[in-house]
Amino acid sequence: MITFAQYLQRCSYDGLSKLVKDVVDLAQKCVANEDAPECTKSLPSIFLDEICQVEKLRDSYGTMADCCSKADPERNECFLSFKVSQPDFVQPYQRPASDVICKEYQDNRVPFLGHFIYSVARREPFLYAPTILSLAADYEHALQTCCKESDVGACLDEKAAAIKERAKKVSVKQQYSCGILKKFGERTFKADKLALLSQKYPKAPLSEMLKILEDIKGIYKECCEGDMVECMDDRAELMTYMCSKQDVFSSKIKDCCEKPVVERSQCIIEADFDDKPEDLPSLVERYLEDKEVCKGFEAGHDAFMAEFVYEYARRHPEFSTQLILRVSKGYETLLEKCCKTDNPPECYGNTVEMLHKPIKETQEVIKTNCELLTTQGETDFLKALLIRYTKKMPQVSTDTLVEIGKKMTAVGTKCCQLPEDRRLPCSEGYLSIVIQDMCRRQETTPINDNVSHCCSDSYAYRRPCFTAMGVDTKYVPPAFDPEMFSFDEKLCTAPPAERELGQMKLLVNLIKRKPQMTEEQIKTIADGFTAMVDKCCKQSDIDTCFGEE
Repeated sequence: MITFAQYLQRCSYDGLSKLVKDVVDLAQKCVANEDAPECTKSLPSIFLDEICQVEKLRDSYGTMADCCSKADPERNECFLSFKVSQPDFVQPYQRPASDVICKEYQDNRVPFLGHFIYSVARREPFLYAPTILSLAADYEHALQTCCKESDVGACLDEKAAAIKERAKKVSVKQQYSCGILKKFGERTFKADKLALLSQKYPKAPLSEMLKILEDIKGIYKECCEGDMVECMDDRAELMTYMCSKQDVFSSKIKDCCEKPVVERSQCIIEADFDDKPEDLPSLVERYLEDKEVCKGFEAGHDAFMAEFVYEYARRHPEFSTQLILRVSKGYETLLEKCCKTDNPPECYGNTVEMLHKPIKETQEVIKTNCELLTTQGETDFLKALLIRYTKKMPQVSTDTLVEIGKKMTAVGTKCCQLPEDRRLPCSEGYLSIVIQDMCRRQETTPINDNVSHCCSDSYAYRRPCFTAMGVDTKYVPPAFDPEMFSFDEKLCTAPPAERELGQMKLLVNLIKRKPQMTEEQIKTIADGFTAMVDKCCKQSDIDTCFGEE
C-alpha cells in the first residue's frame, strides 16, 4: 500500500487496494511455486508493471504515463521524478471525530490503520516504508492510551503533534541521505555513515562496522529508489542481526530490541550513542609516529582510510561527521604527499597542529555565531545572516533568502543551548541539511559560480565553503527602483510579525541593490528607517510624512 500510494498519489484508497491485492495474490502464488514465469521478475518491476496496467493512467497523471514505455531502471527513475512532496492535491490525514474514533479503531482496526498509512504515504512520497509503519504504530499506541481518557480529543491532539514533528524530522533526514548518496556517490555516503556508526557504537570492532555499513548502504539505496518492500525487509533483517549481538554493538539498544519488529528499527536508529571505551590509546602514535604508515596506506588505500575514520570517530562523539571527514581528508592528503618523499616519517611526523586546523575553524564559527545569537537575540541574528547571505548570493529571491535565514536561525536557537559536547554535531548536522536543500534548488535554477562550486566540490567541506564564500563580484545589481522603497501606513498598522518580515525583505532588497555596502552604512540606514517609522506613525497624515522622509 505504501509503495503504490507513493507512486500513485492521486489514487483513492479503494483503487489502490485492488493493486495491493494483485501483488499479494502473486506473492502467495510464488511462495507455492517459485519457478512460475511471473515470479522471476524483480520486486520493483512487478510494482511498476502493475502501475502501467492501470486503466486511464494518462487521464489522471498526464505525461507520467510515458514512463511506461521506458525499460528498467530508467522507467523507475522516470516515475520517481514525478513524485511530489506534500502535494496541494492531497489533504493531510483527517482524523475521525473524537466521539467515534475509538469505536472505529476497535471495530475496524486494519482498515482504520490502513487509511492512516495510505494518507501519510501519499503526502510523503519519499518517506521510507519502515518509518511510515513505525508512525502507524505510534498512532496506535496513542489511541490505546487516549481512548481511556475522559477528553479523547485533547489527548490525541497532543500525541498527534509529537508524531507529526517526528515524521517531519525523519523525512528531512531521509531525503538528505538520499541526496548525498545520489550527488556524491557510495564512497562519500559510506564514509559519512561509517563516522556516525563509529560514534554511536564505539565498542564494536571495525569488522562488524564494515559488515553493517554494507547492509545500510543497500537499504538506503533501495528506499531512495522507491523499492520499499525490499528496503523494509532488509532493514528488519539488519535490526534482527544487531539485536542478536547487542553485547558487541551497544548497551543502549536493549529496550529497542524488545519492541515488535515494526517499531524496532526506528528506535535503534534514534537510540543514544553508547559510552566510549575508557582506555583508548592516542592516535598520534599509530598514525603519525609509526615509521610504517605508508606501507599500510599504499597496500590498501580505502581500507586504511576506513580504519582511520573508525578510530577517529569513536574517540570523538562531540564532532560532526562532516568535521571527522575533513580531518580524515587532511590526513589522506598529507599521506598522499609524504609517501612520495624520500623520508615519509619526517614529512608526516609533526603535523598534529595542521590536522587540527579544521577543528579550530569549526569550533570558532560555532562559538562566534552562538555568542552573536545569545547577545543580540534572534531578530538581530537573523538580520546579520541575511546581510551575510544576500551578499554571497544576491541572485536568490528575497523570499527564499528570508526562508534560508530563518532556517539557519532556528538551527542556532536549537543547538546553541545544548551542552558543549552536543553543540557542534547539532549545528553542523542541521546546517548541512539547510545547505543541501539550497544546493538542490541550485541544480534546477543555478545561483552563481561560487554556490555551484561549494555545492559540488566536496561533501565534507560544504559548510566551511559557504562560510568562507565572499561577495559575488560578478553580480550586476538591478537598476535602482524607488517603488521598492515606497512606504505607507501598513508599516504602522500591520501586526508586529508582519512588520518584522517587511523590514527583513526591505533589508535584503537594499543589499541586492547595493551589495558593496559596509556594516556601518547598513546600520545608519536601518537606524534612520526606525526613526522614520517612529516619527511618521505618530503623525495624522502618515503617507505624506513617509513621502517626505
